[in-house]
Amino acid sequence: MPDHPQSRNLFEVAGLFLKLGTISFGGPAAHIALMEQETVSRRRWLSREHFLDLLAATNLVPGPNAVEMASHIGFLHAGWPGLLAGGVSFILPAFFISLALAWAYVRFGTLPQVTALFYGINPAVMAIILTATYRLGRTALRDWRAIALAVACLAAALLGISEVVLLLAAGVVGVLLYAPPRLPTRLQGAIFGLPAGLSALLLPGSDDRLLRLGLFFLKVGSLLFGSGMVLFAFIQRDVVDRYGWLTQQQLLDAIAVGQMTPGPVLSSATFIGYLVAGWPGAVVSTLAVFAPSFVIVALVGPWIPRLRRWAAAQAFLRGVNAAVVALILAVALALFRPAVVDVWTAAILLAGLVALLRFRADTMWLVLGGAVCGLIHYLVVQMV
Repeated sequence: MPDHPQSRNLFEVAGLFLKLGTISFGGPAAHIALMEQETVSRRRWLSREHFLDLLAATNLVPGPNAVEMASHIGFLHAGWPGLLAGGVSFILPAFFISLALAWAYVRFGTLPQVTALFYGINPAVMAIILTATYRLGRTALRDWRAIALAVACLAAALLGISEVVLLLAAGVVGVLLYAPPRLPTRLQGAIFGLPAGLSALLLPGSDDRLLRLGLFFLKVGSLLFGSGMVLFAFIQRDVVDRYGWLTQQQLLDAIAVGQMTPGPVLSSATFIGYLVAGWPGAVVSTLAVFAPSFVIVALVGPWIPRLRRWAAAQAFLRGVNAAVVALILAVALALFRPAVVDVWTAAILLAGLVALLRFRADTMWLVLGGAVCGLIHYLVVQMV
């Protein structure tokens, strides 16, 4: 039987990223570290310098960094089929786990024991959100201009300004602040036009919930800069407040699921889609939120060296990152009251902050620890 290197490479890509998608807990930084270990140190599919170039490119464009890195590496090792195989294989484990959790949540979520679990999980999730805000802020807000922009974005978010407008406006302000001489207006209009157009498609006017769900997550996938936590800012505004498809409590539970499962945080889209529209909603939400990543990787791959040298792109990202910090903080403020309801939950929140900031605990263990605390609280209340 003849040897087919391309097919063999494709199977290697699919096998590796299925493995990584199953074991990669701990957020994007942990995912990237695992990819570097497997593809650079162990398998030598690419050099460390090339790996860093790819990572820099993913930071300059919207979308989940880990999924885009999987697609980039898959393309390098197995061509265009590898681009799809890498990203899809990395997403699949989280998709199926989130789907199973969503089914169990809908079926058993009203049981007292399950409610007790989320009683402890929710303040642990708040600790994760606040820690993410702090760490991102420390990285993104390095001078007075970035701090002022973040404060302005936070005020605008609390006043109800759309996340789409905030992200794009912050990017433009970033260019004006950090790279004013050269502003490519034509390209700027082309880049900003797609997400803005997607946002316009979401205006109420269709009764088809599945269509609106797909368009919503397509918009999110096209505008997700900086952190997967920004997903929840969009959900808070549209899915919870605008459409009323989820409650604040269900949003907290969806964030918890994203932290409990391996792979990308955006797997929460699967959970949310199932709550909103069942199995079809889960599939449509997952496809829509990740689809822009594959398109972006296919488009920007050849331009990576130029992107790293393009001052306007770097400046745009600095402005967007300031807005990302503000949006995550706005979500934290909105979710704080339903998550921290008494002294016990406040104690879980404080313990979670210490575990994350002082000991750099894995978020999966923090969420599981919160669940155990909630169950203990339930048993103590029952005995009293």
